[in-house]
Amino acid sequence: MVGVVVGVLVSMLDIPSFVVTLAFFLGLQAVGLVILGNGGDLAIRGVLRDMAIKNVPVAVGWIAAVAITVGYAALQLLRHRSQVRRGLAHKPIALVLLQVAVVAAVVLGLTAVLSTNRGRSPAFPIEGVPWVVPIVVVLLLLWTFVLRSTRFGRHLYAIGGNEEAARRAGIKVVRIKIAAFVIGSSMAAVSGLLAAADTGGVSTGDGAGNELLYAVGAAVIGGTSLFGGRGRVIDGVIGGFVIATIPNGLGLLDQGSEINFAVTGVVLLLAASVDAISRRRRSSSGV
Repeated sequence: MVGVVVGVLVSMLDIPSFVVTLAFFLGLQAVGLVILGNGGDLAIRGVLRDMAIKNVPVAVGWIAAVAITVGYAALQLLRHRSQVRRGLAHKPIALVLLQVAVVAAVVLGLTAVLSTNRGRSPAFPIEGVPWVVPIVVVLLLLWTFVLRSTRFGRHLYAIGGNEEAARRAGIKVVRIKIAAFVIGSSMAAVSGLLAAADTGGVSTGDGAGNELLYAVGAAVIGGTSLFGGRGRVIDGVIGGFVIATIPNGLGLLDQGSEINFAVTGVVLLLAASVDAISRRRRSSSGV
């Protein structure tokens, strides 16, 4: 429902999307205060809590990691073969094999690290891939497929690149934009549930602060264009990983919060600058 309202305000009233999102970000915090009351909280139990604190069995994690690696390699090689056969522009086979090797190293390496016992006591082992990881992977694969291999995804990129041109080409701009905001709000709800499961409860302070700015920053740092028409789902995952790594790494180096904010701001500014410069170069070259 929230996504529909935001989509209608943005697509039909031409209100900047960031302004509408910020307004709802602030306004919906009142809903939490009404439901929970000042200082109230809500405990999370059951399956939702287990998704945050329990892990996939080690054997199942390795099977899934090998299946993902083999599937990715097969898709990349089949795509390269199809492009070569049709005479389309394609990457060199050496680059394709390098990409497959990098993905295999990351997937299998993370699985190996997460499969080791991380518990402090031998009597209570903690090993295996957390359940949150396959949830994120499934959503990543789903929306990557939607954006790259469906008409909806192509229309969404077209609207982001040039809304007026997309409208003249017969694309239903309003409908596509509303659907995009519905999907975005749904994914925000999923992330909120996982965050609540991780902390074990919901309080009136959850989701406040810099959450919205970090969400936008994660997409920009990952490579999604602020000007629209360019970006991938994996970009947000990479950007979120970078934003999460900065405070963790600086914390290990015993740096204060001021250094954390400064470094995060510099990284975001650099990412936005690269995006603006690359867009200017593409415009000047007519690409």
